[in-house]
Amino acid sequence: MSPSVAVVTDSTAYLGAEATGRWDVTVVPVQVVLGDGEVDDVTPFDANLLAHALKDRSPIVTSRPPPERFADVYRRAAANGFSEVVSIHLSGALSGTADSARLAARDAPVPVEVVDSGSIAMGLGFAVLAAARAAVAGAPAAEVAAVARRRAAATSTFFYVETLDYLRHGGRIGRVTNLLGSALSIKPLLRMADGEIGVLEKVRTASRALSRLEDLAVETAGDRPVDVAVQHLMAAERAEALTKGLTARLPRLVRMWVAEIGPVLGAHVGPGMLGVTVAPAAVD
Repeated sequence: MSPSVAVVTDSTAYLGAEATGRWDVTVVPVQVVLGDGEVDDVTPFDANLLAHALKDRSPIVTSRPPPERFADVYRRAAANGFSEVVSIHLSGALSGTADSARLAARDAPVPVEVVDSGSIAMGLGFAVLAAARAAVAGAPAAEVAAVARRRAAATSTFFYVETLDYLRHGGRIGRVTNLLGSALSIKPLLRMADGEIGVLEKVRTASRALSRLEDLAVETAGDRPVDVAVQHLMAAERAEALTKGLTARLPRLVRMWVAEIGPVLGAHVGPGMLGVTVAPAAVD
């Protein structure tokens, strides 16, 4: 029997075509303006284009998808025979994307439940995959949404940035305001907490930060079976090293994801970002 619940998310989950195609997840792209042009937040993305814009201090503006874009997705879901929709999105503290989804849901031809994941990247992505599995198994929308919320709440995301400048300029610095000014030279370890970006630790060198990032992921995983995602922006070698280290140190690792983020998140964290997300394992 075909599932009755359609699962929708936005592009900041960075799941990739393979995952979204396998689980029939519809992705609504967030937009980013680089200089004079607007592009969708899709992956793979030409990271050099973003890097040049950041280096040249060209205008970079991210914008939530308009409600009409969600409305079109919801209408198509109904036309394709789905009786309900669960729409799961990045933290409302970072973007108005979930608000756009809620506006579109008011006039949708089928019931739509919007879930604020309180996270971004694979912190969002793992919640979306859990919801998609539940939908394929035949769960109703309320249960699909509950599954997404539980996995999002049980997922931890840590990341390293070369500088806090981009977060400051983008207005996404949240609880790290106490590190502004001269402290912008430190190498902070950040985390998603209560839907916002907050400081976890302050370190002085990149090597120490990257070592702690691996340790934090191992400590968070404990002896549980886990799924782990390593995501980066123009830091492929560091991502590879972190992946190898975690694979060796996590005996109950179920699946490892490795991906480069797109321009929306990249515009706020800058080149060199390296992040790791740890989630309770889910069975494919």
